[in-house]
Amino acid sequence: MDRLSALDSGFYFAESENTPMHVGSLAVFDGPAPGYGDVVRLLLSKLPLVPRYRQRVREVPLQLGRPMWVDDPHFQILYHVRHTAVPSPGGDEQLRNLAGRVLGQRLDMAKPLWELWLVEGLAEGRWAIISKVHHCMVDGVAGTDLMQLMFDLDPDAAHGDPRDWTPRHDPSSMALVAGAVTEAMTQPLRTLTSLPSVGSAVRGARGLTGVGRTLAKTVPSLARQAVTPTARSLNGHIGPHRRWAWTAGRFQEFKAVRTALGGTVNDVVLTAITKGFRDLLQGRGELSSEDLVVRSMVPVSVRAQSKRGALDNQVSCVFVDLPVGDPDPVSRLRTVRRQMDEHKRAMQAVDVPSIIAMGDFVAPGLLSMGVRAGMQAGQMWCQAVTTNVPGPRVPLYVLGKRMTSAHAYVPIAGGIRCSIGIFSYLDTMTFGINADFDAFPDVDVLSGGIRRGIEELLEHARADQATPDVPQPTGAKSRARASAR
Repeated sequence: MDRLSALDSGFYFAESENTPMHVGSLAVFDGPAPGYGDVVRLLLSKLPLVPRYRQRVREVPLQLGRPMWVDDPHFQILYHVRHTAVPSPGGDEQLRNLAGRVLGQRLDMAKPLWELWLVEGLAEGRWAIISKVHHCMVDGVAGTDLMQLMFDLDPDAAHGDPRDWTPRHDPSSMALVAGAVTEAMTQPLRTLTSLPSVGSAVRGARGLTGVGRTLAKTVPSLARQAVTPTARSLNGHIGPHRRWAWTAGRFQEFKAVRTALGGTVNDVVLTAITKGFRDLLQGRGELSSEDLVVRSMVPVSVRAQSKRGALDNQVSCVFVDLPVGDPDPVSRLRTVRRQMDEHKRAMQAVDVPSIIAMGDFVAPGLLSMGVRAGMQAGQMWCQAVTTNVPGPRVPLYVLGKRMTSAHAYVPIAGGIRCSIGIFSYLDTMTFGINADFDAFPDVDVLSGGIRRGIEELLEHARADQATPDVPQPTGAKSRARASAR
């Protein structure tokens, strides 16, 4: 039996009727589409590489321990792999509408927590795959590794035949309780002895002092955030339906801005998103002050390179104030860059994985209540989630067909009614926007504003004499239209 970590358990407990907690993606491929049976056989041959896909979550009676991963004795791949189509020839709008409906529906929590949809009918003979995986299984980085496992790097890759699989015995409720009690007695000691930060603190007062100084420097930042006016109209009740939109930019564009104006590619990405929220609030007549911000939770991977490929969550987060009230795009970039630099210094000074591991000490019942309370508190503190997942820079294939584009889907919860999943593939970075249906009828303004934010920064980069080779904006003809379902 394999127990969920405290963080994975938090994502599991966060699931509710109006807040499905799965991550997802939409990938588009060159045609012609493969047969449904071919896709099923391919996945069956790959499942031994991802055993979690044949397991379900079982809760421990009375929440005496964190939930367990157990083999599903009734696993049936035909339930998880589904086949659909858009009216031919389907364009981006039809595909977005379909993907928005599919991704907005909850997974069956009594079964292995994933689905894959084969979509036919796209223009030019193309086809697509919509995938859904619960957040308690993978974070964004692990999900990228999973994609590379299930997809091929070679269009002529050979695939083995599906192998028989025998599920392990489903443990009894008594066995779950006994295991939880045993772990409750032994896990704290194992966790304490494995915490590198504890040993280093005892061995080096100087190192501890350095950590304290760095953390002390973050206090003014937190104090500023506490008194900074935020766009609270973006918070509120989340309904059962979703709008999904997307836009895109080229890596060359982000790198050109970075070279000319400074910062990192991620700083430039967040600044472009700031423009999207600025346009959204302007259109609503809610841009009340130049000091107004949209506070975004930005997940940060703390996964060690040696653990890439492990299907669990290794993620922390920081909070960034997107300066939507500032009319100057270059000034907005400087503000974002300053905050991200502060967060990087703080993350380097603190052993984040060890802090996350401290969740192993929390009783599951308290963890469940804490997650829900934290989600309620979240809507008082931030208004959006923006997560940047680095994808493969080499072509991927499924059954010999090349993936041409991919878009990420990030869940919304806790009164935060909008999330933006940024995914990079080859030379393109896509922005997948997931929003509450009733709260964001103007989601296309947000996605279009992100594209305008990229072009706005490019204009300033071209004006910098040190970067004469800044690329021209992609223009209206090649912009990703951001229609919502």
